[in-house]
Amino acid sequence: MQGAFQVPAERKAQIAGKRLVLIDDVLTSGATVDTCARALLRAGCAHVDVLVFARVVAPLRSTI
Repeated sequence: MQGAFQVPAERKAQIAGKRLVLIDDVLTSGATVDTCARALLRAGCAHVDVLVFARVVAPLRSTI
């Protein structure tokens, strides 16, 4: 996912120094929110929080 998201140069002033919240419907590996948060922080955002409504959990494996 590296490089998949970036903040356009003309929008960086709007987020500079701001505290933002990312909202994701389902968290699987976390790669999407991680990549988005990193792009926002690189663009000058002061802090990023993430809210997730559901998380994918790996099924338990049998030890038999």
